[in-house]
Amino acid sequence: LEAPGLRLERIHSCSARSPEGFWYDQPDQEWVLVLQGSARLQFADEAMPRQLSRGDSLMIEAHRRHRVLASDPAPGTVWLALYWTKAIAG
Repeated sequence: LEAPGLRLERIHSCSARSPEGFWYDQPDQEWVLVLQGSARLQFADEAMPRQLSRGDSLMIEAHRRHRVLASDPAPGTVWLALYWTKAIAG
């Protein structure tokens, strides 16, 4: 689903992880919800990774650097991700 300044995605990851040294640094706000499975997410400004399981959600501010350390093997981790620009957020 996509509209001006708004995007909703279903993401399916199996044993996925960010490449070594890579950090997401996105211009949009992001809210994620784990629908199936689990994953470990690391923020550049936090010492400890976060463990996310089915039903957990997380708000990621624009330009907050983060990376996926691990997602479940098959059948994998299914995420719902909502992205929007700060202008829409107010």
